[in-house]
Amino acid sequence: MAPQLPPLCDPAFEAFLADVLLVGPDPTSPPMEAATPPEEDTSASPPPPLSAAPADEAAAERRLRRKISNRESARRSRARKQRHLEELRARAARLRAGNRELVGRLRGVQARATLLRLTNARLRAEAGALARRLAAAQRAIALRQIYAATASAAGGSFELQAFASLSSLIV
Repeated sequence: MAPQLPPLCDPAFEAFLADVLLVGPDPTSPPMEAATPPEEDTSASPPPPLSAAPADEAAAERRLRRKISNRESARRSRARKQRHLEELRARAARLRAGNRELVGRLRGVQARATLLRLTNARLRAEAGALARRLAAAQRAIALRQIYAATASAAGGSFELQAFASLSSLIV
């Protein structure tokens, strides 16, 4: 008699294996419902003949286990790929949100920089006007000092021509 395989989860698949490998159902497994005829599987190798040697049965069992293992490995690989894709999508969403935040911050900084440039230009113009007023005030003070010094030295008489020549030196 053929060796018994460990019970599988799917009773229909177990029935298919029982038909193909001539293995009886596991007595510990729950009773199966009426088995449906196995679907046509074009990728499966043809069932071994009834007079197959034990070596052929072992090879068929190894092929079947390898096929099951490959399917499970492919399923795990697809699940890993799906998880990776979901992680990449989540990361892309986080990066887009971060980008939107940075763009908003950049606009705020640019607006503040524009405001500071305008304020700086206004203050520079005001500083220039104040510097001109200060220079004019300094000239007026210097002229008053010269006038006072000249008037006291000349005994109070100050010639207009001398004043004009002195004021041209200061300006």
